[in-house]
Amino acid sequence: MRDIAKYIDHTNLRPYLTKKDIQRICKEASQYNFASVCINPIHVPSATKYLKDSFSEVSTVIAFPLGAISTEIKYAEAMDAIDQGAEELDMVINIGYLKEGKNNQLADEITKIVKASEDICLKVIIETCLLNTEEKIRISKSVKESGADYIKTSTGFSLKGADAKDVKIIR
Repeated sequence: MRDIAKYIDHTNLRPYLTKKDIQRICKEASQYNFASVCINPIHVPSATKYLKDSFSEVSTVIAFPLGAISTEIKYAEAMDAIDQGAEELDMVINIGYLKEGKNNQLADEITKIVKASEDICLKVIIETCLLNTEEKIRISKSVKESGADYIKTSTGFSLKGADAKDVKIIR
């Protein structure tokens, strides 16, 4: 179990979590050596404290769950999360930019967040259930070219999660 655990992000992004909930998931992450605890930005300072002597890192979300905020606010949110102790960021793209063919704006947005998070892992969430095949290909290329560390398929808060076909298209 411990061998695979180091590849798992222990995630809870429900809006009603308390410090006690954060303490519990951090304890579980430490116990099983999960790669990270992914929580909403408001809980980053607590998770940082609870995981300070742990293998597990603190991960948080940017522009979650819709991605529909300005690049400037995403940048500010990323910088604040890093300042609070986040060691990984999961950013939701601006899906409207992708749908409107605003490829340059989308690439600039991703690149700006990549630069903001230069020393930490950035995962870009593309919400595959809202995209057609051409859009999945286009955004996957853009994420790769931006220098982000990972593409994530889904927030888990939209219509459905990803499927094997989505993963094949991204790959």
